[in-house]
Amino acid sequence: MRINAKDFWSAILLLTLAGVGLWLNLDHTLGSARRMGPGYMPMMVFMLQFGLGLIVLGIAFFSGADPLEKWTGVDLVTLFVGIGVTLGLYPLIASIPALSGNWYPLGIALMVGFGVMAISPGWRKLALVLMGMVVFGILLDRGGLMLALAAMIVVSALAEPAHRPLGVLGCIVFLLVLCWWVFIYELDIRVNVWPVF
Repeated sequence: MRINAKDFWSAILLLTLAGVGLWLNLDHTLGSARRMGPGYMPMMVFMLQFGLGLIVLGIAFFSGADPLEKWTGVDLVTLFVGIGVTLGLYPLIASIPALSGNWYPLGIALMVGFGVMAISPGWRKLALVLMGMVVFGILLDRGGLMLALAAMIVVSALAEPAHRPLGVLGCIVFLLVLCWWVFIYELDIRVNVWPVF
């Protein structure tokens, strides 16, 4: 039996992240499906992620050999420079009085660090998708749900150069309508929908 290294290490990553998330979620009240506490939804997401990790792990043993690619010098340099830039920028941005006391300094530092990592072709896709999620987090409070979603989709779409602008625009329109209907109309979540000035 030849193990698929990519699936195996992907499964290990999923299982580890799910385990850490479940452990960190122990301090939150779960509640019930009818009256959800703050820990209910994260617990469900981490349980689904754990199940997905087990499925991927099972597939790794039967899908044939697929070795990991070797890291190039550019991959290693951009990884360590990206981490260094993030760790160096965070305290500098946090020292700005207008940004201290919230999550913006960390988000901005992560966004720049992922931008550095995206220079390497080996890290580009992962870095741009993660940068899209960070952009969403940065823009959600003041920029509103619609702007945050649109920016996240555009940045994440840069990870795959084969995307056509019309397809990305269609994805943006569909997800904006879907998220408004689910989160604002149906669930009545109190979040800014449009930018706040």
